[in-house]
Amino acid sequence: MKKFFENILNNQKFAGWIFIFPAFVGTLLFIIIPVICSFGLSFVKWDLLNPIQFVGFNNYREIFAETLFYKILINTFVFAISTSLFGVIIPLILACILNSKIRGSEFYKTAYFLPFITPMIVIGVIWEWIFDPNIGFLNHVLHLHINWLYDTHYAMPALIIVSVWKLIGYNMVIFLSSLSGISQSLFEAAKIDGANAFQIFKNVTVPLLSPTIFFVVIVTAISSFQIFDLIYLMTQGGPLDSTNVIVYAIYKNAFEYFNVGKASALAYVLFVIILILTLIQWSLRKKLVYNELD
Repeated sequence: MKKFFENILNNQKFAGWIFIFPAFVGTLLFIIIPVICSFGLSFVKWDLLNPIQFVGFNNYREIFAETLFYKILINTFVFAISTSLFGVIIPLILACILNSKIRGSEFYKTAYFLPFITPMIVIGVIWEWIFDPNIGFLNHVLHLHINWLYDTHYAMPALIIVSVWKLIGYNMVIFLSSLSGISQSLFEAAKIDGANAFQIFKNVTVPLLSPTIFFVVIVTAISSFQIFDLIYLMTQGGPLDSTNVIVYAIYKNAFEYFNVGKASALAYVLFVIILILTLIQWSLRKKLVYNELD
């Protein structure tokens, strides 16, 4: 019997299964089963109290028949595209500046990365004070009186500012790690050929960083489409649904209106949107990524 157990423990395949078993169970219980159950719930009407009623595609029809859904959809795209755009361009520029070994670069790296590891609840409280129309720091510095979080024209830009500010450090570190892998001889050769800083950035840095830029764009876009905590903490979708996004609408339908079926249907609408956009980005990778092969 002892020899039998020793043979089992010495078996590499068995040892591998032992190591992946906890992760497999966690994935099964907390990802695969909930995904399957939520897909089934998208075809029913259920308020968590009364019996489940099968309604077919009625939840999806109800979603696409509402004018509010299209407003929420536009808000989601505006937020995601703006955050993805500024959340990639600004960190890329900062990474290139810090990679040039300026004085105090280590301090700046730490300072930029701190917001990313700061809890969102702390960020929400601080930025609510900064955007406060009466005692806020931003209005005081700009000598203006703007109701940042209470005006339909400024609430979404305010949230985009906070989101980009939080993302800068993480994306910047990714770009810095990729820049460290690029041979300095390429930059020196470009300088010898007479290229200025902008030409080096455009013709050397960006092409060589294009795989990393492509990765950061996809990851940032997916996370931006799933934004929830910032909306919940700062605006609750207001004013007048000007900052309401799909994930926040899922939360409201599930836990405020107790319409679990519609919330599940919204979740799968969001899934399809993200899937389509990711496939489009992936299909364009050979045009966007330098020296990309199949």
